[in-house]
Amino acid sequence: MEQNNYQGALQKPIQSGFNASSTAAEVIKGIDLKGKTAIVTGGNTGIGLETVKILSAAGASVIVPARDVEKAKRNLEGISNVIIDEMDLMNPDSINSFAQKYVDSSRPIHLLINNAGIMWVPLRRESRGYESQLATNYLATFQLTAKLWPLLKIAGGARVVNVSSGGHQFSDFNFEDPNFLTREYETLQAYGQSKTAVNLFSLELDNRAKSHDVRSYSLCPGAVGGTELGREAPVELFQKLGFCDAEGNILPEVAATLKNIEQGAATTVWAATSPLLHTIGGVYCEHSDIASLRSDVSVIGGVKPYSLDQANAEKLWKLSEELTGTKFDIH
Repeated sequence: MEQNNYQGALQKPIQSGFNASSTAAEVIKGIDLKGKTAIVTGGNTGIGLETVKILSAAGASVIVPARDVEKAKRNLEGISNVIIDEMDLMNPDSINSFAQKYVDSSRPIHLLINNAGIMWVPLRRESRGYESQLATNYLATFQLTAKLWPLLKIAGGARVVNVSSGGHQFSDFNFEDPNFLTREYETLQAYGQSKTAVNLFSLELDNRAKSHDVRSYSLCPGAVGGTELGREAPVELFQKLGFCDAEGNILPEVAATLKNIEQGAATTVWAATSPLLHTIGGVYCEHSDIASLRSDVSVIGGVKPYSLDQANAEKLWKLSEELTGTKFDIH
């Protein structure tokens, strides 16, 4: 009987040969993606942009959905095999329209990389009243993947790669009040909950989809410098986390631990293309390998058992269908 990763049963490094300093170009070396189609959300900035560059250079045709199409065109200029389309992850109708356009084309999707995300934002709600980090980082991922399922199924060996974060350790998923309607809002808790949801979804998706030769992964890109992720964060938050001094300058010892963009995209590209994962799915990856299971929340790194819990993964799937109004039947 084929194994699954419920409760972290498969969460052990497999000696990939790569590490925290490996770059996306290094992990994809020798892999040919000609004839493959990838979708990369958030593909016009940061590690998403680097991911698009690397996949394109390996021969893939890459579709980049973007809220700001003009900005995307500027940032992606000169990269071959790229199609830019409009989509707003905070707008469920926009997600449906984008997905339907490609479903109507019957074009197989070999790689769906759900990379877009927000962090350190004040309390905001989208049109349905859902908290913005949960809506953007997770519910949009669930809805988009569900809508594109017919194209993943016909691809013959598709992978869904969901960019999570070590920040999942900030919070388990709160089924009683996921949208902070009755509890006090705390931005890192909201972020952590959204990334725990990504891990639980990746786990459950893999278990349901593998019989159709579709595998799913979640990952931590690491602490990466030079992205736009912290653009709304107040200096006080970075100070509280011990990242910067009283003047707001990043501490040298912190700066020394940050990955560059090329390193930050490596685990995404590895999870999307590594032949070592051909028969393994539902795992959480970091540093271009499968991460270790670590229950101690005071330890940075690894994956926390609560984000790989079978009961919660199954419960979240049902809740996600209800919250998004999207039935995700895999058959």
